[in-house]
Amino acid sequence: MSYVDGFIVAVSKDKLEAYKALAQKGGRIWKEYGALSYVEAVGDDVPYGELTSFPRAVQATEDEVVVFSWITYESRQSRDEIMAKVMADPRFEEEMQNMPFDGRRMIYGGFKSIVEM
Repeated sequence: MSYVDGFIVAVSKDKLEAYKALAQKGGRIWKEYGALSYVEAVGDDVPYGELTSFPRAVQATEDEVVVFSWITYESRQSRDEIMAKVMADPRFEEEMQNMPFDGRRMIYGGFKSIVEM
């Protein structure tokens, strides 16, 4: 079974193209280091729920969209090794200083697959 990192962020609509460029660069780097897949998806049908929802989770405002992302790996060990390489990669230095989203509102976590089809 694979291992999955999941992320949810709120991105300002006027910074979506910058985010997309960062995601494309990130995807290439993650895959270069061994990630099995890399997906970034912008919200299309994510209503603001009364109690819980994707927009509520990241405190999205009217001028922001929710981006849901995931990266798959062969295993947790593989993920840990790849993540260490990605975080140390100098190609990300500038982006780490100028993220096109508020990282304080990002939700993320690692997940062990229990069903794959």
